[in-house]
Amino acid sequence: MSDQTVTISEMKDRVRKFVEEREWTRYHKPKDIAISISIESSELLECFQWLGDDEIESMIKDHRKLKEIESELADVMIYCLSLSNALGTDLSRDVLEKLKENELKYPLEKTKGFYRKYTKPDA
Repeated sequence: MSDQTVTISEMKDRVRKFVEEREWTRYHKPKDIAISISIESSELLECFQWLGDDEIESMIKDHRKLKEIESELADVMIYCLSLSNALGTDLSRDVLEKLKENELKYPLEKTKGFYRKYTKPDA
């Protein structure tokens, strides 16, 4: 199983089944799942807290530490998939629509290679 073989729909179904089998659906309200996304995102950020670029590069090469990051990222994704389930949204459509919006908001010719928002003057 990998990104090349598993669809978002299949992941959403697995998350839905996991939640339903445990009879957690009544607890998986959009507000609570959104809060959980924030909590899990913070746990992901904690993996990188106070580290410099060189330390992060070393950490990523350490299989045990990389596994910890992967686990936290997976928690974030699981809750995102669960929120999509709870809202009845099409996550693929939503992501692709948002990318189209971002392409308009951040035109390539004005943003390529720059980290500052193109509408703001250089500091």
